[in-house]
Amino acid sequence: MNSPILSVRALRKTFTLHTIDGRMVTSLHGVDLDVAEGEHVALAGPSGAGKSSLLRCVHRSYLPDGGTVTLRTDDGPVELTSLPDRDMARLRGRELGYVSQFLSAPPRTGPMDVVAAAGRRRGMSRSDARAAAADSLRRLALDEALWDVDCSVLSGGERQRVNIAAGTVNPPRLLLLDEPVSALDPANRERALELIASLSAQGVAVLAVFHDLDAMRRLASRVIRFSEGRIAQQGSALDVLGAVA
Repeated sequence: MNSPILSVRALRKTFTLHTIDGRMVTSLHGVDLDVAEGEHVALAGPSGAGKSSLLRCVHRSYLPDGGTVTLRTDDGPVELTSLPDRDMARLRGRELGYVSQFLSAPPRTGPMDVVAAAGRRRGMSRSDARAAAADSLRRLALDEALWDVDCSVLSGGERQRVNIAAGTVNPPRLLLLDEPVSALDPANRERALELIASLSAQGVAVLAVFHDLDAMRRLASRVIRFSEGRIAQQGSALDVLGAVA
């Protein structure tokens, strides 16, 4: 395996359920994993197993209770859990992408501006970012008539395609995907999976949550099965998921 882009060690995360007697629930129990350049690691397991919590701790949407999350950059390794918020925000723009099921866009902003802004944050010039955004939106078959329409009026599937385009334009060193194709019809799902599959050849490290077994079989170079906040099994898609029934 190539040198890890992402290294997670002894990662722990708990939540306090304030509405249920302050009960503590542990989401991650000392998780260790690496993701290499060009590797696509898919996280499998039932809801509540800790998959999305892991992604959010890597993205630092959640601050873990213990452990380390280290991202390798051109300037050397960066430990994300202790990074100041302002530095973390800059790193997210350049080195780390996150595509969730739901698009978060500024008010009165159209798809072209959302995707081009992502390219600009990753170092592209204004003209190059807009050209790359147009290419991504076309590749995902978003009607050009919608490119300057407020994202809030788009359908769920259209917003999800904008989100994928923004996450993959001039792709970052590490891309986190949380159910990125859940709202897409079969034709657009196929386009999105083809785009995501092309990232490995560009050296992008991908850590993804899918409930879609077919997507994992097609994309993942390694599957990690979570159970109750721990890694229960990892290996090839065939080893972990079994043959197609």
